[in-house]
Amino acid sequence: QIRFYVLPPHTKMVLPALSPTMETGTIKRWEVNEGDSFSAGDLLAEIETDKATVGFDANDDGYIAKIILPDGSKDIPLGTLVAISVENEDEVPAFKDISIAAAPAVDIQPPSAQPSTPSPAAPSHGIPPPTPMSTPGDRIFASPLAKKLAFEKGIDLALLAGLGSGPLGRIRAQDLDKAGKAVAQPVAPAVAVFVDIPVSNIRKITAKRLFESKQTIPHYYLTVDVEMDKVVALRKSFNTELEKEGTKISVNDFFIKASAMACLKIPEANSSWRDTFIRQHNTVDMSIAVSTESGLITPIVFNAHTKGLVAISQDVVSLAGKAREGKLQPSEFMGGTFTLSNLGMFGVKHFSAIINPPQACILAVGSARRELLPDKNAENGFREATVVSVTLSCDHRVVDGAVGAQWLQHFKKFMEDPTKMLL
Repeated sequence: QIRFYVLPPHTKMVLPALSPTMETGTIKRWEVNEGDSFSAGDLLAEIETDKATVGFDANDDGYIAKIILPDGSKDIPLGTLVAISVENEDEVPAFKDISIAAAPAVDIQPPSAQPSTPSPAAPSHGIPPPTPMSTPGDRIFASPLAKKLAFEKGIDLALLAGLGSGPLGRIRAQDLDKAGKAVAQPVAPAVAVFVDIPVSNIRKITAKRLFESKQTIPHYYLTVDVEMDKVVALRKSFNTELEKEGTKISVNDFFIKASAMACLKIPEANSSWRDTFIRQHNTVDMSIAVSTESGLITPIVFNAHTKGLVAISQDVVSLAGKAREGKLQPSEFMGGTFTLSNLGMFGVKHFSAIINPPQACILAVGSARRELLPDKNAENGFREATVVSVTLSCDHRVVDGAVGAQWLQHFKKFMEDPTKMLL
């Protein structure tokens, strides 16, 4: 047990809460070493929280006397001692011999990965299973040499019973060679057929929240097909004008803008369930689902209803880049009011997304496809169009079915006549 009172004056540095929902953290990397000096505001370490990798900054000036938990320490509860600092450099040596084992007892190790080998069979405490009794009719006829070679090679002669080249199917030595390796080879040791992958904090928290969402939120789903030809043409025209500025807008930016404008028309969809009341938001802060190596995260385009397509595009590019690098700040992914998830780039025709609580709705966007649509004005009664299927997942406690359908009607109108949402 460390007797801290016999040591020079020092500060115990504990793991702080770096995001509102953080319960544990992982030390990705220390940016300082023992004995290094630091000033208030300096980056001491990078901590992986439940949502992103966030910097652990110094509050005061001092020296790192001891790093208790090294790089890679996982699942560290809030308030756990991670390092010790002192004010004066000559006080650092006093902490040299403090061992990690003497730190406050917190199990920071992740669940140990199971070795990639099959578990040994449990020892048998009963009577071994009986082997089949041989009867005269089960007798295997084989030459002495065949029996000897079969024993040496581990071949079960029963597999060749009656198939030998000798009289009455008697097994001879050369028959063992004909049996091939499939029969002759002894059973090979079992080889691992799986890999255990550690679960990141982001994936762990996402799994917990989405599981709770499916268990506690009464989801329902509404799907419509949206014609995209006017959006495609308008995007092409805009990008031609923006090319000289080095800017480019995507079809997804139109989806974001149309969703935000539809939320203004149907504010019930831009609401959240709060147990004793429903909170209806006055601004539309669009959460955009972004896939990263650590898991799914939803950075936010704030005030999407007031922004133009170029501003939305710039926000999305910046936020997606930060998300994939693990550099999002909590303020950039906390507090969205409506979520959009687009898997169209993967060729997914349509899908149903899980609601991101406490939000009431999430829009799932599929891939574009060419279809023939009835058209009485067309010469042959049909016309070809680019179509995308979108599915709105709704919390039935907040958004009734008819209200969700009205939201989709407005969204469809904005996408099929995009100039209206730009007025």
